[in-house]
Amino acid sequence: MLIKLKRAGAAAMFITLLWSTGSAQESHIGKLSGNAKRGKALYQRYCIFCHGTDGDGRGESAPFLDPKPRDFTKAVFKCRSTPSGSLPLDSDLYDTISRGIHASGMPSWSPLLRQERVDLVAYIKTFSSAFQEEKPAAPVEIPSEPPFTAESVQRGAELFQSMNCWSCHGKDGRGHGPSAATLTDSKGYPITPFDFTSGSRFKCGESDRDMFRDLVTGLDGTPMPSFAGAMNSDQRWDVVHYIRSLSAHKAHAKLKIEPIGK
Repeated sequence: MLIKLKRAGAAAMFITLLWSTGSAQESHIGKLSGNAKRGKALYQRYCIFCHGTDGDGRGESAPFLDPKPRDFTKAVFKCRSTPSGSLPLDSDLYDTISRGIHASGMPSWSPLLRQERVDLVAYIKTFSSAFQEEKPAAPVEIPSEPPFTAESVQRGAELFQSMNCWSCHGKDGRGHGPSAATLTDSKGYPITPFDFTSGSRFKCGESDRDMFRDLVTGLDGTPMPSFAGAMNSDQRWDVVHYIRSLSAHKAHAKLKIEPIGK
C-alpha cells in the first residue's frame, strides 16, 4: 500500500513538473502543431514584459499600459469566435497574436514565423488549467452580409439608441457616453469604450464580419456584453452598418443619416 502511495505521489509530482515546464500543452492551427516548450522561450523574449512571468498580466510594463495586459491565468479572452463564457479556439488566440489588439499595447506579432505563433498559443494555454479541463464551444455562425444601404444604417442608428449602446459609446460613437467614466474591466481596472469614429479597425479585427461576431460573442472581461439574444441577425447587420457609417475613413460614412431622437 505504501509503495502504491509513493508511486501515486511520484506520478502527481511528474504531472505537476510537466505542467510547470509547459510541455503538457499543445495547439493546432491547420497542419501546424504548437509546442509549449518552444513557446515558453518565445514568451520570455517577447511577452513577459507586459503579461508577466506567471502570465497574470503583471509584467514590468503593465502599470504604464491602458488597457491592462491580459491575465492568462483567468482564461477570459476578449477576442473569440466562440460564445460568451467559452474558451477561445486555438485559431482565436493565433489570430490575436498575429493581428494584435487595436487601441491597446498589444502589437501585431505577424513578423514571427507562423510556427512560432502556434508555439506561443500552446504556451499561453499552460497558464490556466481550464484548457485541459474544458473544450471550447463551437464558433458562432455568421450569416451572409446584406447590402449596405442608407435604410440599413438608419435602422442600425435606431437600434444603437434603443439597445443603449450610446450610454457607453456616446450618441456620436466617440466613446464618451454618460456611463463611460464608470466602466471597469473584470479585474476592476477602468476601461474606455471604443471610439467608432477612430478608423476602420476594431479591437478584434477590421471586417464587418468581425464586428458582427463581436456583437454575438461580446468581449469577455469587459463591460461589452453579448447581443446574441437581444437582436436577430438582420438587426446585428444593421448595427454593424451604422457603426461603419461613424468612421470618417469610410466612403459610405457620407451616407446621410437622420439624427437619433428625431
